[in-house]
Amino acid sequence: MAEFFLELFSEEIPAGLQKNLRESLLEGFKKFFSNKSIKFKKSFSLSTPNRLIVVFESLDKQINLSSEEIKGPKTNAPEQALEGFIRSNKIKKEDLFKNKTEKGEFYFYKTKSRLLKTDDLLKEFVPKLLENYQWKRSMKWGEYDLNWGRPLKSILSVFDRKTINFSFHHISSSNSTYIDKDFEEKKRVFKDFKSYEKYFQKQGILVDQDKRKGFIIKEFSKLLSKKKLIIEENPRLLDEVINLVDNPNILLCSFDKKFLVIPREILILTMQSHQKYFPTFDNKGAITNEFLIVANKKDLKGLIKVGNERVVEARLSDAEFFWNKDKTQNLVKKVSQLKSMNFFKGLGTYFDKVQRMRKLGGMISDELLISKEKVELSASICKTDLTSDLVGEFPELQGIMGGYFSIHQGFDKDISLAITEQYLPVGLDSKTPKKPFSVALSITDKIDTLVGFFGIDEKPSSSKDPFALRRTALGIIRIIIENKKDLKLKDLLSYSSSLYNDQDHNFINKNLQNELENFLKDRFRYYLKEKQIRFDIIDASISSFSLNKLFSSFEKAKSLNKIINNQEGIDIISSYKRASNILIGELHNNNIEITNTTDPGIFKTDFEKSLYKKINEIKKYYSTINNDENYEQSLSILAGAKKEIFELLDNVKVNEENETLRKNRLELINMLCKTFQNFINFQLLKANNE
Repeated sequence: MAEFFLELFSEEIPAGLQKNLRESLLEGFKKFFSNKSIKFKKSFSLSTPNRLIVVFESLDKQINLSSEEIKGPKTNAPEQALEGFIRSNKIKKEDLFKNKTEKGEFYFYKTKSRLLKTDDLLKEFVPKLLENYQWKRSMKWGEYDLNWGRPLKSILSVFDRKTINFSFHHISSSNSTYIDKDFEEKKRVFKDFKSYEKYFQKQGILVDQDKRKGFIIKEFSKLLSKKKLIIEENPRLLDEVINLVDNPNILLCSFDKKFLVIPREILILTMQSHQKYFPTFDNKGAITNEFLIVANKKDLKGLIKVGNERVVEARLSDAEFFWNKDKTQNLVKKVSQLKSMNFFKGLGTYFDKVQRMRKLGGMISDELLISKEKVELSASICKTDLTSDLVGEFPELQGIMGGYFSIHQGFDKDISLAITEQYLPVGLDSKTPKKPFSVALSITDKIDTLVGFFGIDEKPSSSKDPFALRRTALGIIRIIIENKKDLKLKDLLSYSSSLYNDQDHNFINKNLQNELENFLKDRFRYYLKEKQIRFDIIDASISSFSLNKLFSSFEKAKSLNKIINNQEGIDIISSYKRASNILIGELHNNNIEITNTTDPGIFKTDFEKSLYKKINEIKKYYSTINNDENYEQSLSILAGAKKEIFELLDNVKVNEENETLRKNRLELINMLCKTFQNFINFQLLKANNE
């Protein structure tokens, strides 16, 4: 058993590219060893900004290839085919023999058993694997033809403590690597990973990204506990920082407290997104003037700390200037500036957009029973922060800064909050607006965007969604469902389209309404799937889907999913399935037309009368609930009909010889099935034994 150890040393590879590189190469080696039946006990891949490491432990040193019969062309095949087979397999014609199979007579030859050395196989495979790796972004350098994420400087390749010699473009493998990324003349020989890791650890370099993560979190905890501070969880930032350093050193820095008057979002964004720092907060959640940084070496003279503090203060000084300037500029007067800002080609300017939003928002306000004037005002000024210097400098803060500006200028708090939350939700786990005015503005913005891009035929494809329209549609669905209120979404889409038409935006998509409905239906299916609704319940929900009943459809699916496997659910499905199967079978076999009229006057049994009474009780229940349906109660009522259904089907002959009686009994069963289907399309549900 032996160890295989590979290191690729390069100039700094961006954090976002490292994970994919180390995982892909590791998987490539695993697949290769599996195909060659080479066994190993342990494998892992590691990375630092400059180093990619792959290690396999307890690898087979060699494999024994047993002899096998290789099938060639048919014996009656053209001579060229036979010659090609002989040539490609490097054999002689006398090595061949004939054998009959089910598909005819073929030429065969038998290979000899042989031993293959793992290092010989690796010598051939490693360059191929590296050549085939697909970078998201790559570059060339010097006079070399090699495309790599960053200039590749050396390849260390060792198997069983010996060098695996191969060439990859202009680089020859060896058993050594650069030990100082800043002074590439310094190299050192390594024969195994253990000595390699131990050596760098003594230099303060942690080549294992998991160990770097553990170290950083531990040091964070020490400093924060000592200062009685906290940081917000930000796994994405932490992972990025881990891949930016190999010699982590945690420093607590600070900036002038005067900058704390700036909106906290600006402070956080400056530190997190622009500088990769970790802002701190007190135990009440208020941001402080202290922040954590992860340096890539020891700060022996304190220069790293000072330098980073100066960078932050410089950026915050700019932000302070922009904030003081922008917050005083009248938002209403700035609306006209939107005329010079294009929303999208074919969809007009942002001024055009807010005019559409103002009218569409007015329609939504009627449904939500809120002030039309406030919705229209929030729509009119919601995009004015796009003209500010702050949003120009921090595009991520659009909407948020508009909220701050409106507060500073004395606008109603509902309007300010609506502007702040207009882009929410931004993902499946993002919070949704809850206040009515925020709901109105967010949905208005999203509908206008969705209709516009579909109108000019800029729809998502199976692989691309450059304008995040799937997210937009999902946002509409989430807002409606999570606010527990159905909206007349179909009418809103139609009205939005007419508003574009009023502005003389001529849409090329002539099937706009249908495509939008299908798109939203698809997103609703996705939402149900993410909520772990059973697949057949999803199908049943989509089958009876209505844009105007999104919340109701979700609640029905959720309630049914909750009870589908308990006794209530079993009773409902079994009752419906039994009745439905009889109905479908009889209608098919006897060519009977259903008229949806059941005549209780010709019932011959108490079982018919009892089921008819139960169905009418259920129908009466549905007629009284209006929009206040308790879906769990509805299911309980449906389940309660099992007794009457089964008694009828067990004791009454549906396929009665008397045509009038037979038809009336089928009408009764049809009445039952339709009553059940007021809830959902039960026909698409699977019984537990299916």
